Amino acid sequence: MDPVPITVGLPLAALICAALAVVGVAPLRRAPVSRLRTPYRLFAAGIGVGVLGLLGSAAVGGVGAAVRLGPFAVGHAVSVVLLLAGLLRLPGAADQRGAALRHALDGALLAACALHITWTLFVEHALVRHAGRATPSLSDPRTFLLGVPLLVALAAVGIAGVTAGRARPPRAALVLTGVGVAATAMTGLCLLVSTRYADGPVVLAFGLGYAVSLGLTATALRRVGPAVQTEAGLPGSGILVALVPVGGVIIAAIIRMAVYGSTDNISILIATVIGSLIAVRQMLANSAARRYAHRLAEREAVFKEMAYTDALTGLGNRRQLMRVLYENAVGGPPCVLMAVDLDGFKNINDMRGHDVGDAVLVEVGRRLRANLRPGDVATRLGGDEFAVLMWGRLEEAMRVAERLLAVLGAGYDTDGSAVFLSASIGLAGCATADDVPSLLHNADLSLRFAKQRGKSRVERYDAAYDRWMRRRTTVEQELRGAIEREELSLVYQPIVSVPEGRPVGVEALVRWHHPKLGQISPAEFIPIAEESGLVTRIDRWVLHHACHQLSRWIADGHDPWVSVNISIRELHLSGYVDEVVEVLRAHRVPPQQLVLEVTEHAVALDLDEVVDRLADLRAVGVRIALDDFGAGYSSLGQLRRLPIDLLKIDKSLVGEPAPLVGVVVGLGAQLGLSVVAEGVTERAQQEIVQSAGCRLVQGELFGRAMPAEHVELLFATEIPVPQPRPAQDMGQVDSAHEMRQS
Repeated sequence: MDPVPITVGLPLAALICAALAVVGVAPLRRAPVSRLRTPYRLFAAGIGVGVLGLLGSAAVGGVGAAVRLGPFAVGHAVSVVLLLAGLLRLPGAADQRGAALRHALDGALLAACALHITWTLFVEHALVRHAGRATPSLSDPRTFLLGVPLLVALAAVGIAGVTAGRARPPRAALVLTGVGVAATAMTGLCLLVSTRYADGPVVLAFGLGYAVSLGLTATALRRVGPAVQTEAGLPGSGILVALVPVGGVIIAAIIRMAVYGSTDNISILIATVIGSLIAVRQMLANSAARRYAHRLAEREAVFKEMAYTDALTGLGNRRQLMRVLYENAVGGPPCVLMAVDLDGFKNINDMRGHDVGDAVLVEVGRRLRANLRPGDVATRLGGDEFAVLMWGRLEEAMRVAERLLAVLGAGYDTDGSAVFLSASIGLAGCATADDVPSLLHNADLSLRFAKQRGKSRVERYDAAYDRWMRRRTTVEQELRGAIEREELSLVYQPIVSVPEGRPVGVEALVRWHHPKLGQISPAEFIPIAEESGLVTRIDRWVLHHACHQLSRWIADGHDPWVSVNISIRELHLSGYVDEVVEVLRAHRVPPQQLVLEVTEHAVALDLDEVVDRLADLRAVGVRIALDDFGAGYSSLGQLRRLPIDLLKIDKSLVGEPAPLVGVVVGLGAQLGLSVVAEGVTERAQQEIVQSAGCRLVQGELFGRAMPAEHVELLFATEIPVPQPRPAQDMGQVDSAHEMRQS
């Protein structure tokens, strides 16, 4: 064997590399994040093994060539493998499943192609020219000591290049690290070859290059940080990576065949390896594609479930209900759609919080599932609205709905305290509709009637509901322009003092005559106005026109008072008192001749704020009347708090025995209030209220609601009042007992 000359360059290069290795590896002892701990250790081990191998080759001195090459050859090969392992473990390098193996195969494929091209075009001819044979000697240890590091270095360049090219952002530090690994592999290989064939200066030059490569690798490694998390897509097949180098292999083989007319065994072996690598790579690509397709199918199933499932209750959502309705309901087997709404659920959210409200909704969903048959579809449409599609006939659905009322009305245990609420249910048979929107409309309309008729009940759809809805919608739309079209008018019903029969005041009542719909009753359009918010505009119009008419009567020498009904909405407006004062000023009406009527029901709903607003109205001189007294809402304590001037006895009490009316009249006298008996339509009623001591009456017996010009005639005359029969001696009256009876 040819002796390897002992040079100064190798020991010097080994010492320089050792010094740089110590400087570069020292910071790698502690990783900044746990994810980098393993890569740091692999890089430190790789650098250390390579330098130790180099020191070992430098230490053996003049020993034989195989012994001298051995330490660094083995150390360099192991070092490059460890560096590649660390590179593939860095964040963003090979995070997906199987990515490291794919990178290794693609890099090995590139290396095999490069080896085939260089062997076919260059190395084989060099061996023939210098050694006289076309294949390396397997008995010569240098074949393995130089060949294995060569194969490892070529593979390292390919793997590092593939890894750097596929790195996820930020990729700059990872690319520099990959370049450092590739440079380390190649400069180490050149250093190894130079120790066999070159002199001292060349060995020292390659030693310095090896040291710089190690330093570059360690420096770039410390700059690698967390990679941006991205959605894992379908891994590439590797075809594009292999296309160019395999094309080069084919071209090299064609040139070889053209020049020599045959190929050698080494080229065939390398080509076989290339084909095997391509086959394994495609098997991996197919496996990854199947896994990706399976993952897509799972995600599609999850997304589909999310798309058709309510996230809170686990029931179906509106999309699920619509899908089932369109597929099977209309024109399909007999079915019934239930619209379910929780009564008073908003109060739970407001008083107990949304967490408690969500817990109640979850329990509602559980109870619905537990009380329906398999195949029935329970859904949550949003908020506290649910829907159930039952397969069966309406009679069966009615029984199930009644059971659901009881089930949903039971208490809900939340955080150790019970919450109670009820439900309203509207039913619509699928046979009642020609399409899905109509079926939904019918169920919603039935639910609305269940709400309007007292809640906590079940209502079946009736075609009359549609007629009512169309009528209501039409009335609401036309009412919005009634004031501008001057379709509203006022009539006045006299309030008479008995027994004189003298009209002392009138109540202003609004009427609406539509050119197409005709005369529309206040009992129909006033509730619609209150629900739609139009009542405020109507009240203002009535107040202005009533005060205008009152000012004309005062100018004509009459002295009545005018009573105007106001809604509870007006009393919630902070500027309402100023508005009333402005109307009185504009029409020059004395405040004491305007009486504003509020119903007993409206006052009882919001007593505190109403009391303050009524007190402000009385402070400017306006009188206040409590309308419909006796309907059952006010207590005596509330009555004492109210700043009122008149009590208007509800017409439902007028027909009661005289002692009961007398109790109300006596109560008014005790509180310093005038009392008006409403709804007096018969002589017997007039005798009852008059005998009870009531001196102000109102009703058709004394005059219907009439236009203003007819009222003026009454001011000039006295209304004849029938004289009551002698009152019977009723004995002593226990007022408290009678009020309790009321």
